[in-house]
Amino acid sequence: MSDLLVRNALLLDVTTGTFTEGDLRCVDGRIAEVGSGLSAPDVQVLDVRGAVVMPGLVDAHVHVMALTADLAAIDTMAPSYVAAHTARIMGQMLDRGFTTVRDAAGADFGLADAQAEGLIRGPRLRFCGRALSQTGGHGDGRSRGTHLRDDHPCCAGLSRIADGVDAVRAAARDELRKGAHHIKVMASGGVASPTDRIDSTQYSDDELRAAVEEARAANRYVAAHAYTARAVNRALELGVRSIEHGNLIDDRSVELFREHDAVLVPTLVTYWALQEEGREFGLPEGSWRKVAEVLDAGLAALERADRGGVTIAYGTDLLGGMQRHQNREFRIRAQVQRPLAVVQAATCTAARLLGMEGEIGTLDVGAHADLLVLDGDPLADIGVLAEPQRITHVVQAGSLVRSSERAASTGGGY
Repeated sequence: MSDLLVRNALLLDVTTGTFTEGDLRCVDGRIAEVGSGLSAPDVQVLDVRGAVVMPGLVDAHVHVMALTADLAAIDTMAPSYVAAHTARIMGQMLDRGFTTVRDAAGADFGLADAQAEGLIRGPRLRFCGRALSQTGGHGDGRSRGTHLRDDHPCCAGLSRIADGVDAVRAAARDELRKGAHHIKVMASGGVASPTDRIDSTQYSDDELRAAVEEARAANRYVAAHAYTARAVNRALELGVRSIEHGNLIDDRSVELFREHDAVLVPTLVTYWALQEEGREFGLPEGSWRKVAEVLDAGLAALERADRGGVTIAYGTDLLGGMQRHQNREFRIRAQVQRPLAVVQAATCTAARLLGMEGEIGTLDVGAHADLLVLDGDPLADIGVLAEPQRITHVVQAGSLVRSSERAASTGGGY
């Protein structure tokens, strides 16, 4: 981190959607002062000449270890090899303007520590460790003919299998022991799993309740992978705080989100990408055929949730080489949401979900000095955020980590 003075900026307050002309001074990685005509000796000065400056973006559903869409294959790879790919993936996320991300299965304390210590370039990382899955659930990558499994912690992987209340409690406690910021459970079937149905519910009420109790005891929360209204509603009633995907929610779901102050994290871009490119990047044929079941419903679910006043955070869930489409989610959501609502989902709303309100997703004094300089107004044209090349500068913790003059690649295939 370093000291930086940003001059002549059009500062975007993402909570109100209003702009203020002024300067912004960063000290020791934090925003120290906002005002007009600021000055400071011996600091780096970035004169943005009237450009829009906003907080760094937050993606609340990523998989930084997902170097391929064939998730089961990651279990067979050397952790060192997966870590090398992860460093590349995280660096590219930072170049796309994402200064903080929430990993939704796979990342661990080692990656978070490495990023915090500056050993790898990438977004600030909140993680859950491994997701919890029942046998035959969304986190069980075994085919029908495979019987053995290896959940040894030395091996790379996104999930662990835990059956029964006691096993779920032990698994949740183990992930919390290793520093998990939240617990992830698989509460319904999914696309990338080989033996379940998308319309299934997974885990019993008692098992889900046990995960929620353990998370609450540690002042953490549970995020649940769930698609159908039946799975979503049950999870919300049992105390799950965030629902990942939620493509098939109903009006009762909307009521439950509001009643429980829960958060929906749609991931619409991943279904578009999986249908277009999934097989090219390793998605098995059987999983590819499942995509259509949730693709068309996702936008309607987002519109229902937005209209009903549900708290919505930004997520993408992209895998393998498809991660280069991370910013496309802005354009997809803007089909049914106001641009400000989409911007808030990727800033202040995501910050609240991550338990970092006032720390990220804001330009307030005291927050982490994570900033983006844009070549346009995202409230007038959401394409400013949907196209990474229009983010001319990325500042993280007060350091200029990418600029248009020396921009790193925002793509990167696998």
